[in-house]
Amino acid sequence: MGAVHGVLDLIYWVLGVAAFAMSAFALIHAIRTPARAFAIAGKQTKQLWLIILAFATLFSFSAAVQFITSIGLLSIISVIAAGVYLADVRPAVKEIGKGGNSGPYGPW
Repeated sequence: MGAVHGVLDLIYWVLGVAAFAMSAFALIHAIRTPARAFAIAGKQTKQLWLIILAFATLFSFSAAVQFITSIGLLSIISVIAAGVYLADVRPAVKEIGKGGNSGPYGPW
Protein backbone atom coordinates (compact mmCIF):
# COMPACT_ATOMS: atom_id res chain seq x y z
CA MET A 1 0.00 0.00 0.00
CA GLY A 2 2.95 2.34 0.62
CA ALA A 3 4.14 2.02 -2.98
CA VAL A 4 0.76 3.18 -4.26
CA HIS A 5 0.94 6.31 -2.14
CA GLY A 6 4.46 6.96 -3.40
CA VAL A 7 3.31 6.74 -7.01
CA LEU A 8 0.32 8.98 -6.32
CA ASP A 9 2.54 11.55 -4.61
CA LEU A 10 4.81 11.54 -7.65
CA ILE A 11 1.85 12.02 -10.00
CA TYR A 12 0.51 14.90 -7.87
CA TRP A 13 3.95 16.50 -7.85
CA VAL A 14 4.31 16.23 -11.65
CA LEU A 15 0.84 17.72 -12.13
CA GLY A 16 1.67 20.52 -9.70
CA VAL A 17 4.90 21.37 -11.50
CA ALA A 18 3.11 21.35 -14.87
CA ALA A 19 0.38 23.62 -13.50
CA PHE A 20 3.00 25.98 -12.08
CA ALA A 21 4.89 26.09 -15.39
CA MET A 22 1.69 26.85 -17.30
CA SER A 23 0.61 29.56 -14.86
CA ALA A 24 4.06 31.14 -14.75
CA PHE A 25 4.27 31.18 -18.56
CA ALA A 26 0.85 32.85 -18.77
CA LEU A 27 1.82 35.42 -16.12
CA ILE A 28 5.09 36.28 -17.87
CA HIS A 29 3.26 36.69 -21.19
CA ALA A 30 0.66 38.95 -19.57
CA ILE A 31 3.40 41.09 -18.01
CA ARG A 32 5.17 41.53 -21.35
CA THR A 33 1.99 42.36 -23.30
CA PRO A 34 1.08 46.06 -23.61
CA ALA A 35 -2.09 47.13 -21.79
CA ARG A 36 -3.63 48.60 -24.94
CA ALA A 37 -3.53 45.19 -26.64
CA PHE A 38 -6.06 43.87 -24.13
CA ALA A 39 -8.41 46.79 -24.78
CA ILE A 40 -8.07 46.55 -28.56
CA ALA A 41 -8.74 42.80 -28.48
CA GLY A 42 -11.87 43.36 -26.38
CA LYS A 43 -10.62 41.31 -23.42
CA GLN A 44 -10.52 42.12 -19.71
CA THR A 45 -7.94 44.67 -18.57
CA LYS A 46 -4.29 43.81 -18.15
CA GLN A 47 -4.45 44.56 -14.43
CA LEU A 48 -7.28 42.08 -13.90
CA TRP A 49 -5.45 39.35 -15.82
CA LEU A 50 -2.27 40.04 -13.86
CA ILE A 51 -4.15 39.63 -10.57
CA ILE A 52 -5.86 36.42 -11.74
CA LEU A 53 -2.65 34.91 -13.08
CA ALA A 54 -0.61 35.96 -10.04
CA PHE A 55 -3.01 34.10 -7.75
CA ALA A 56 -3.05 31.16 -10.17
CA THR A 57 0.76 31.04 -10.09
CA LEU A 58 0.78 31.27 -6.30
CA PHE A 59 -1.71 28.43 -5.85
CA SER A 60 -0.04 26.22 -8.46
CA PHE A 61 3.35 26.88 -6.85
CA SER A 62 1.95 25.74 -3.52
CA ALA A 63 0.81 22.53 -5.22
CA ALA A 64 4.22 22.09 -6.88
CA VAL A 65 6.11 22.32 -3.59
CA GLN A 66 3.45 20.08 -2.07
CA PHE A 67 2.25 22.64 0.45
CA ILE A 68 -1.16 21.39 -0.60
CA THR A 69 -0.90 17.61 -0.27
CA SER A 70 -3.43 16.73 -2.94
CA ILE A 71 -4.91 18.40 -5.96
CA GLY A 72 -7.28 20.87 -4.38
CA LEU A 73 -9.96 23.12 -5.74
CA LEU A 74 -7.62 26.12 -5.87
CA SER A 75 -5.10 24.19 -7.97
CA ILE A 76 -7.82 23.21 -10.43
CA ILE A 77 -9.08 26.79 -10.62
CA SER A 78 -5.54 28.03 -11.26
CA VAL A 79 -5.13 25.60 -14.17
CA ILE A 80 -8.47 26.72 -15.60
CA ALA A 81 -7.54 30.41 -15.28
CA ALA A 82 -4.18 29.92 -16.98
CA GLY A 83 -5.80 27.73 -19.63
CA VAL A 84 -8.41 30.38 -20.44
CA TYR A 85 -5.68 32.99 -20.76
CA LEU A 86 -3.49 30.82 -22.97
CA ALA A 87 -6.34 29.57 -25.18
CA ASP A 88 -8.41 32.73 -25.54
CA VAL A 89 -6.62 35.90 -24.49
CA ARG A 90 -3.06 35.16 -25.62
CA PRO A 91 -3.95 34.52 -29.30
CA ALA A 92 -6.15 37.63 -29.38
CA VAL A 93 -3.53 39.99 -27.95
CA LYS A 94 -0.75 38.32 -29.93
CA GLU A 95 -2.47 39.30 -33.19
CA ILE A 96 -2.50 42.97 -32.13
CA GLY A 97 1.29 43.21 -32.17
CA LYS A 98 1.61 41.86 -35.72
CA GLY A 99 1.50 43.87 -38.90
CA GLY A 100 4.15 46.50 -38.21
CA ASN A 101 6.65 46.03 -41.04
CA SER A 102 4.93 44.05 -43.75
CA GLY A 103 5.30 44.62 -47.44
CA PRO A 104 2.97 43.69 -50.29
CA TYR A 105 4.26 40.10 -50.26
CA GLY A 106 4.46 39.55 -46.51
CA PRO A 107 6.76 40.61 -43.68
CA TRP A 108 10.28 41.71 -44.48
